[in-house]
Amino acid sequence: MSASRVVRLLQTLRPLELGLAREHCAACGFGWLLRLARNELGVRCLRCGASAVTQSLAAVIHAEMPALAAASVYEMSAQGPLVAFLRRQGTALTTSELLDGVDPGAFHNGVLCQNVEQLTFADASFDLCTSSEVFEHVEDDAAGFRELHRVLRPGGRLIFTVPLHDSAYTQERFALRDGVRVAVLPPAYHADRYRGATVLVQRDYGRDIVDRLRAAGFTQACIVAPPRASLFGHARPVVVARRTG
Repeated sequence: MSASRVVRLLQTLRPLELGLAREHCAACGFGWLLRLARNELGVRCLRCGASAVTQSLAAVIHAEMPALAAASVYEMSAQGPLVAFLRRQGTALTTSELLDGVDPGAFHNGVLCQNVEQLTFADASFDLCTSSEVFEHVEDDAAGFRELHRVLRPGGRLIFTVPLHDSAYTQERFALRDGVRVAVLPPAYHADRYRGATVLVQRDYGRDIVDRLRAAGFTQACIVAPPRASLFGHARPVVVARRTG
């Protein structure tokens, strides 16, 4: 584990909530998990540093993609435990970030820039597309879902996480009024390794996220629980959508 990752983990530490569990990490297979705090980001693999969110996603990817090693994969981040997990599987992996001031399709410091609302990839390029905690920040998520449907091959899957709220419907935090986007809820931000704690949250997803995916062309979409995972009670539901044609 890198020194910078150790520093970030220590910043989440709450000494009274420390815990250790004998549970295998779905991302790297190590047999011990550490709880730094009683939340999903505070639960980490002792070896690779994957959070409960990343481990949940890795577990569902394993279950949904038994031939993962032969897959062509697009992951919407360029580093971190999820990228390391996908590399270890031997996939043909493409990664990217949305970089300020960089044209989509161009590289900056070795990192490919992509905007999920307008991907530069050809149709039917990938067997699997993944992301973790991204789509709540995408202004036009419908366009993003349509683009991922376009670049997936028939039978391909989109497997991702977003914060899912216990509600039937998604709450948009912004609305168009006279052609201008205005806030309807107080602003909320999430941290980002490239931008700091400045990434604006566009919406709070409810269970209707599966309907939004079907509207984008995915004929099969569901919310699934990661198999055989407790993660100190912080296993995260994962969204799975499939392109059938």
